[in-house]
Amino acid sequence: MKKGKDIKPHIGIFGRRNVGKSSFINALVEQEVAIVSNIAGTTTDPVKKSIEIFGIGPAIMVDTAGIDDLGELGEKRIHKTFEALKTVDCAILMINNKFGQEEDKLVLKFKQFNIPFIIVNNKSDLAEVADSLRSDLSRKYDKEVINFSATAGTNKEDLIKELKATIPSTLFVKPSLFKGLVKKNDIVLLITPIDSEAPEGRMILPQVMAIRDALDKHCILIVLRETELEQYLAMIGSGAGTNSGFKPALVVTDSQVFGYVNSVLPQDIPLTSFSILFARIKGNFDAFIEGTPALENLEECDKVLILESCTHQVSCEDIGRYKIPNWIEEHTGKSFDYTVVSGLNEIKNLEEYKYVIQCGGCVSTAKQVQNRLLPAIEAGIPVTNYGMLIGYLNGIFNRCLAPILAAK
Repeated sequence: MKKGKDIKPHIGIFGRRNVGKSSFINALVEQEVAIVSNIAGTTTDPVKKSIEIFGIGPAIMVDTAGIDDLGELGEKRIHKTFEALKTVDCAILMINNKFGQEEDKLVLKFKQFNIPFIIVNNKSDLAEVADSLRSDLSRKYDKEVINFSATAGTNKEDLIKELKATIPSTLFVKPSLFKGLVKKNDIVLLITPIDSEAPEGRMILPQVMAIRDALDKHCILIVLRETELEQYLAMIGSGAGTNSGFKPALVVTDSQVFGYVNSVLPQDIPLTSFSILFARIKGNFDAFIEGTPALENLEECDKVLILESCTHQVSCEDIGRYKIPNWIEEHTGKSFDYTVVSGLNEIKNLEEYKYVIQCGGCVSTAKQVQNRLLPAIEAGIPVTNYGMLIGYLNGIFNRCLAPILAAK
């Protein structure tokens, strides 16, 4: 499974072969973290490098293959490079005093995926950007070209300053799961089932992030399994429903026990799920709300796409591959054709699908989740989220969304 480090800002480096993309990474961090060669096409598949950039902080640099690669294999490498666009928050378009159709195509893709970018003329120790080219790019894209030399390290501070100004400011601010939902001294109750999917001796990332965020907001935090929920409610007695001194301000549960939790939790206590909290900060929330009820429009044997952000070993208790399909078919009385795509693997033949289900996306950046869903949304394919869908299947769609909508 991916680690939390992948939630760092992703900075993609794009350009032709041998413009010095890998050398640029090494010069930026003053370490040899990327393989460098004078042979064009040394970098094949996109490669991630976890680095620390002074003035920016922890980041993931995505080194990509050249956009001018040749032959059948070269076409595949270029395809992988363009696929990497869906994973980055900011882009560096690297040139060597040359800007043509390949670069224009990249800029169009940057705009399509709403990716801010800068243009860097590398190897400026050999030739600084020509005045005519600088003027053309300023007029065409409203961009100033930054001269840089990976060999000499010139203009490094100016480049980092421009990069920092270009990266969306939201990436430097840790998104809060509970923003606007709770306040200091509120009681927050987290319900965390333990099944075969739970890591041995550890909590899963959404639970860890929720615990930390609630503590940062100085809340009184209670964590228990669903099997102890009724006992907990009995212990606090009538205070659960009437006495604000004991009543949780918010209950967050794993979506898969929504039905049970809803049945025993007093209706006046706000309820939502970890997955829905992540849907809120990862974006596409309105599209999820609109798309979820479209489940009722599916016909027998329609194709349903399930998107997992992480890769993991699968068990019979897997939420996305087994439980959700079973619950959907119990609800609709119909059978569907399911495809699961994990990680950030390419989605093929998207137009064939009638419904898309996205996981919480806890190990992905907001940009990665949004760009992954964008083609489906643009094509008019309904999209939903694990938590929202499970809430809908349990007949509590409005209840589990209410705390989020009230905080808007």
